[in-house]
Amino acid sequence: MIVELGHYALILAFAISLIQSVVPLVGAYKGWGDWMAAAHPMASAQFALVALSFAALTWAFVTSDFSVALVVDNSHTAKPLIYKISGVWGNHEGSLLLWVLILVLFGACAAWFGGNLPATLQARVLAVQSSIGAAFMAFTIFTSNPFTRMSFPPFDGRDLNPLLQDPGLAFHPPFLYLGYVGLSMAFSFAVAALIEGRVDAAWGRWVRPWTLAAWVFLTIGIALGSWWAYYELGWGGFWFWDPVENASFMPWLFATALLHSSIVVEKRETLKAWTVLLAILGFGFSLMGTFIVRSGLLTSVHAFASDPERGVFILMIFAFFMGGALTLFALRGAAMEAKGVFATVSRESALLLNNVLLAVSSFVVFVGTMWPLVAEMFFDRVLSVGPPFFNAAFTPFMVALAVVLPVGAVLPWKRGNVLKAARSMWGVAVLAVAAGALVWVMQTGGSIMAPIGVVLGVWVVVGALADLWQRAGRGRAPERLRRMARLPRADWGKATAHAGLGVTIFAVAALLGWETEDIRVAHIGQSFEHEGYTLVLTDVQRVEGPNYISTMGFVDVTRDGRMVAQLTPEKRVYPAAGMPTTEAAIDYGFFRDIYLALGDPQDGGGWALRTYIKPFANWLWGGCILMALGGFISLSDRRFRVAAGARRAPVGATPAE
Repeated sequence: MIVELGHYALILAFAISLIQSVVPLVGAYKGWGDWMAAAHPMASAQFALVALSFAALTWAFVTSDFSVALVVDNSHTAKPLIYKISGVWGNHEGSLLLWVLILVLFGACAAWFGGNLPATLQARVLAVQSSIGAAFMAFTIFTSNPFTRMSFPPFDGRDLNPLLQDPGLAFHPPFLYLGYVGLSMAFSFAVAALIEGRVDAAWGRWVRPWTLAAWVFLTIGIALGSWWAYYELGWGGFWFWDPVENASFMPWLFATALLHSSIVVEKRETLKAWTVLLAILGFGFSLMGTFIVRSGLLTSVHAFASDPERGVFILMIFAFFMGGALTLFALRGAAMEAKGVFATVSRESALLLNNVLLAVSSFVVFVGTMWPLVAEMFFDRVLSVGPPFFNAAFTPFMVALAVVLPVGAVLPWKRGNVLKAARSMWGVAVLAVAAGALVWVMQTGGSIMAPIGVVLGVWVVVGALADLWQRAGRGRAPERLRRMARLPRADWGKATAHAGLGVTIFAVAALLGWETEDIRVAHIGQSFEHEGYTLVLTDVQRVEGPNYISTMGFVDVTRDGRMVAQLTPEKRVYPAAGMPTTEAAIDYGFFRDIYLALGDPQDGGGWALRTYIKPFANWLWGGCILMALGGFISLSDRRFRVAAGARRAPVGATPAE
């Protein structure tokens, strides 16, 4: 009964979404206040109904209701509770319902917290958001119904993919979808503004909090996915340029560009057309990512294997919303005429350069991701585009971005002097170059990559702090520190996020430049050396888990006779799924990780064992945390919470037709 209730609730929410897609638009066009106001209760009703539907599916997983086909395919009675719950979104149908839930949640938030918006704009935003929800509810109901029943329920299920039975993957999809779907709000604001025929500074203030929230969640989601790949897959890396990884990274790049571009709209009322286009493309690449994950055309370790017919449905959704939005964008070009002018050397130009670097780098990732498919479809050639291409093509854009970032942050609006800005940052530049030179001298035969990463990391991190110091004005140090403490939270958030980017750049360079690897056959009781550490495989045992059987190695790690760690790398087999996994053992440290992965037994005796020393690995996750923390600090700024300010034009002005 509960399952049927969830199914009916989803259908009812779909019906309401169709009404909400039309009624507020008509009300805004005709000026009928009651029709516009109807969007508020409908948005809340949609969220309540979809939440009920999602709760019903979760209940089916928690209670192991094997009359539901989705539970049979993705759960098992012996599975721990946390993975029964995460199994709800560890598949195509359930994750799509989570997508819809988050979509209607954002729409409801726009109704609950958008009281400062003009009535016509809010009505149009809610209508556009609801139309996206209607499309995905139709996709769910007609092609991917999560509530399909089985005529003859089995006694047990087939279990969730073992790779997904991990805490990192339990939380990774919800955060990722909060970012993916959060960009739909920026899209809805862009389309609503195009329909209304007016983009101004107030619009820039309204769209920024939604974009920032989506960017923060997407940052956390990508970081969790990267961390999961690092410790779960056993290959020792943190990013493989996998199609699904790229599918989340491209919208993140566009969201980052949109955040910076909307600042220019808010402060200077220029770059309007470019900002609206970024809002459209950001969500467009989220839809493209959905297609990549669910179409079955591109393979990935964490893609949802789905039939191409569903991919065609997603392409239809993509074509409708992107085609409609870009057509409207072309028709409304006159409404986005820039009011502010700026010189070649100015903060506007620096932010524009930032946008260009981010957007072009995203298109580079897109080409590399899709080119194998294009080559196979049109040229009948099987190609593989791997990390070497992405590293060579993508890295220069990030280096240029890191170089420009600190100087651009201290340039004044409208017109600046590059020499004056450079003089204000000369101390930071000297410190960065000196740090890089010191590392270059100290390392013995190492790669140039790590010293360059040190230079860029110090340049960005100290540059962010120098920007805060300059904003505090002139005076003695104690007085300036007091003024710094009183700076708006948005300034502190920006500095924290930029510092996080600098830490991440350094960590990536250090990992790639200084990582060492040892692959050998380790015999029980025999020791071997690696980078000053002595490792001994003391035993290998068979261990039974709650729903798996593990071959667990026991490795003692010592240095100079002192015990450093006792690590237990594993190879697991999940009988229900019949699938093996590798569980790496990691001794986390502030300056380095010791990473072990156990392989198969060898014919001549012993076990294959891979050992990595990964310097500054945790700084990578720390940099991501700093970036997300910077976003949260900025969101806590009252100006973002209110997202307010009256329009420069009267609210009651007649919109352009």
